[in-house]
Amino acid sequence: MDIQENVTLKPFNTFGIEATTRYLISIKSLADLQSFTSHPTLSQLPRLVLGGGSNVLFTQNWEGVTLLNELKGIEVVSETDDNVVIKAASGENWHQLVMYSVERGFGGIENLSLIPGTVGAAPMQNIGAYGVEIKNVLLSVDYFDFDTQTVHTLNNAECDFGYRESIFKRELKNKVFILSITIQLSKKPVFNTSYGAIQETLDQMGVKTLNVKVISDAVIAIRQSKLPDPKELGNAGSFFKNPEILTADYTALKEKHPDMPGYTVSPTHTKVPAGWLIEQLGWKGKVVGHTGNHKKQALVLVNYGGATGSEVYTHAQNVIASVKQHFGIQLVAEVNLI
Repeated sequence: MDIQENVTLKPFNTFGIEATTRYLISIKSLADLQSFTSHPTLSQLPRLVLGGGSNVLFTQNWEGVTLLNELKGIEVVSETDDNVVIKAASGENWHQLVMYSVERGFGGIENLSLIPGTVGAAPMQNIGAYGVEIKNVLLSVDYFDFDTQTVHTLNNAECDFGYRESIFKRELKNKVFILSITIQLSKKPVFNTSYGAIQETLDQMGVKTLNVKVISDAVIAIRQSKLPDPKELGNAGSFFKNPEILTADYTALKEKHPDMPGYTVSPTHTKVPAGWLIEQLGWKGKVVGHTGNHKKQALVLVNYGGATGSEVYTHAQNVIASVKQHFGIQLVAEVNLI
């Protein structure tokens, strides 16, 4: 077990925020987790599991232990003429797993191309994009219980998935370490091109025949055109969740704002794009100190260089207050705040 003291976390979060952790432990095996939980001192400190750091904002230093997930491995568990079952370790890069599948013609997660972060964050956040969520293909999740030092498996239903939610963000929060996920992909996929600008992009690309590669290419092109590369401009992707409001409230707002988009999610609720709400209030491209909203996507908060986590957090709160005052809608951060 590799233990480091007083380590900067700036290289380990895509916002590029300067923060330190009292201890940093690289987790490369189940044995490392067992050694950590058996340690008489370290195991008693507050712990933070960190994967790709693509969905976290450090507003302060972390005085406990940071467990850096470096578990690796992707394997085909079983295969038929129609489907393939793949098991991937939680420390693998998510986009690399997508590329692994796309290169082999396995369908089901091509719409989730270029989402930053690690495989372990996928079930925790129930990541989704362009009409697809991880819950659509996930069979099970293996995790390590810190208290009992035992390994358990949850099936899809037991993960209790919601919109960017799961049991791992609620009942099991800070209690477990996700080890791996098992997903089922299709060799005869049905493609989802109806969401967002996928079909329009495919048309621009001159695509006549659909396959997982061209869908993935289209999604990547869309994301690259709208979202800043964290290597060039610190960010954590979409900072806020798209709010789901009562359809009756949406109908009333629609009368005042005829252009307001909305997507029915249930008989009683409608989802409203948070980016649209934020953009209407003039936040898109706005720079406040060292932070602000990205010029191409209002939903993305960025670090223009030297921003502190507190500065980004304050800006986010101002955006939330603005949307609440004007539309009566409460935005909620999708990014995890530390």
